[in-house]
Amino acid sequence: MKKASLRSFFLFGLTVLLTVSCTSVNSYNGKADSNSQTSTPIEITTSNIDRNNELRDRIEQISQVAQGRVGVTATVLETGESVTFNGDQQFPMQSVYKFPIAMAVLAQVDQENLKLDQKIRIEVSDVVQESRILEENSQGREFLLSQLLQYMVSESDSTACDALLRLVGGPQRVMEYLSSLGVNDIVVANTENEIQFGQDTTLQYRNSATPDAAVNLLRAFYEGRGLSDSSQASLRQWMTETSTGPNRIKGLLPEGTVVAHKTGTSATVDGVTAATNDVGIVTLPNGRHLAIAVFVSDSRASGTIREGVIARVAKATWDEWSQ
Repeated sequence: MKKASLRSFFLFGLTVLLTVSCTSVNSYNGKADSNSQTSTPIEITTSNIDRNNELRDRIEQISQVAQGRVGVTATVLETGESVTFNGDQQFPMQSVYKFPIAMAVLAQVDQENLKLDQKIRIEVSDVVQESRILEENSQGREFLLSQLLQYMVSESDSTACDALLRLVGGPQRVMEYLSSLGVNDIVVANTENEIQFGQDTTLQYRNSATPDAAVNLLRAFYEGRGLSDSSQASLRQWMTETSTGPNRIKGLLPEGTVVAHKTGTSATVDGVTAATNDVGIVTLPNGRHLAIAVFVSDSRASGTIREGVIARVAKATWDEWSQ
């Protein structure tokens, strides 16, 4: 009986030991499976980082021919996928600043401080160089507020811009509006007349923005922050109808691609062009939207090359995120 009991006890102990061992193995395998499951997103994240770095390197390579300073930020608004190159540096906006001015004016319309059908008289003395709405030798005339907005955005008319900037209360009111949206690092400081006819050529650098900030403003616009639905729709249409800069963001994209954008260009002085810019929202084939800002500053390259840099950067981001 003692031998039998001893044998039974021994067999029982062996069984328990094997059971515990198997349980321990299964438990470890369970953690391993769990770790293997969580490792997939890590691998994907690493892959995304690698692709992002490759895209940034591609943008840097494209930028080298600009013979100047280039800043780029691009973001897929629905997913947050993004790339930036000198995105936190300030660049002169030139007429890109008409985009935030238009938003500030439309916000005043939404608040019923202004009306789209109100008439605004433009005198000959108000004309800024190369105005599209009034010749210097013509008589003054009245325009609807909506007409001036369209001229300012779609045709980048500087006379319309200065009239609207005065109407809204000057640069400070535009800055207050941007602050209300939480958009920093965009500076609206001077009128078109001051920049074009002033003796100080550095004034154009005061109206500046970082590519990051420009994309933040595009996001705010896309999300409808600070504007009514009708004002957002009107501005989007005017930006889509923009006649300037067809060889910039739109330059290498497939025909028919919807691009709501605003360009900016400075004069060339002593072989140096202070600003060749384009910012906008591109509708991708998959239905998502790409907010992109490309600034080319202090460039000694030709206009064709400067615009080509913007077009190639836009195409690189399109190829990355259009699938």
